[in-house]
Amino acid sequence: MFTRDISIGAASLCVAVLAWTVSAPAQDTPHFGFGSPATQQELSKFFAIPPDGRGLPPGSGDAAMGAKIYAQNCASCHSDNLEGNPAKGVGGDKLIGGRGTLATKTPIKTVESYWPYATTLFDYVKRAMPFNAPGSLSNDDVYSVVAYILAQAKIIKPIETMDATTLPKVVMPNRDGFEPDPRPEMQLYR
Repeated sequence: MFTRDISIGAASLCVAVLAWTVSAPAQDTPHFGFGSPATQQELSKFFAIPPDGRGLPPGSGDAAMGAKIYAQNCASCHSDNLEGNPAKGVGGDKLIGGRGTLATKTPIKTVESYWPYATTLFDYVKRAMPFNAPGSLSNDDVYSVVAYILAQAKIIKPIETMDATTLPKVVMPNRDGFEPDPRPEMQLYR
């Protein structure tokens, strides 16, 4: 059986690493030497609209225009009446209905019944819809589609215009349906 006293070797290694760390110059360049810092234009493609609407882009839309855009870009997945197309197997989710079902054995999660903020709807449609061409809708198109969905759900009046000022003021039916997350470690990420 062979045994070795590694305490001398480990101590020597620690001294060598410490000496190298102290003598190594600070690097101002990326460690791997490739890539480049992201520009503001590149970063502008990545966004998240918070509940208060900070970061909502300029533009506006109403339900009448939204009905046309919805028919062209959304109805094939979500159906003409926003009820979804689950029977087709590839259809989109139901968007309206389901109020009062979340606490039942058969909850129906829709924009109308589940989502707490209208700004979340704008954010999601802007980034992820339509399914076959995400991000292809203009800001005016997105405001219009959002206005159409909210009007069909009877959350806003069909004549209301949605924009960066009016959208955050929309009170969704489930706005108070979520509990704040009290975990203290969340402060580390903000």
